[in-house]
Amino acid sequence: MFIDFGIKDFIDILLVAFLLYYTYKLMKDSGSINVFTGILVFILLWVLVSQVFEMKLLGSIFDKLVNVGVLALIIIFQEEIRRFLLTLGSHQKFSAFLHFFSGGKSKPDNSHEDIMPIVMACISMSKQKEGALIVMEHSTPLDDVVRTGDLIDASVNQRLIENIFFKNSPLHDGAMIISKNRIKAAGCILPVSHNMDIPKELGLRHRAAMGISQMSDAHAIIVSEETGGISVAYKGQFHLRLTAEELESLLTQKV
Repeated sequence: MFIDFGIKDFIDILLVAFLLYYTYKLMKDSGSINVFTGILVFILLWVLVSQVFEMKLLGSIFDKLVNVGVLALIIIFQEEIRRFLLTLGSHQKFSAFLHFFSGGKSKPDNSHEDIMPIVMACISMSKQKEGALIVMEHSTPLDDVVRTGDLIDASVNQRLIENIFFKNSPLHDGAMIISKNRIKAAGCILPVSHNMDIPKELGLRHRAAMGISQMSDAHAIIVSEETGGISVAYKGQFHLRLTAEELESLLTQKV
């Protein structure tokens, strides 16, 4: 059996292993790990019944369930599938590949001038312990999220950001979306992460920031209303208790 084992078989096994690992990670982040485990158990039973023990009657029932199950899985996991395709399409290497063949230029890093009004606003709100949630859109479109809030379409301005997140403002509880160096919308509703590994002391703003960072390549900046601490969720990871210099450095890094 191992005589005919070649490089193509090794790549095949490696790709399947990567696909299973990525699916497991996606299900774990979305809180659907029990469903993923149940699917694996069902597939194992299907193989045992149909291939190993060759039970024709029970095997035919499993075959029918598998045929219908594919469509059911697409319906159940439509958000996860959409997130996977968005992540794949917006990945830096794939984007660079498309830019190369389309003759376009790669997206430049965020400049110091574009970032500083956001950094200064976060520092000011941190001192006042005013809660804030700011999402900086990059290559993954956030149009669905923008539609959940109020359109603004204004230039990025420190005073405007602070006024929107002022405690008596009607938009202070939602998220602000910044796209192409403009405040696109405020009061937006973000998908909440169901990841059980998030520390319990982190509130709903942090879970919402983690949720949007898992489904896109956006930077999600959080200013805690309880502690005044500044954090950033990026690519499914938290960066906690940031200083002004650390926040600026993180926001200006290449996406």
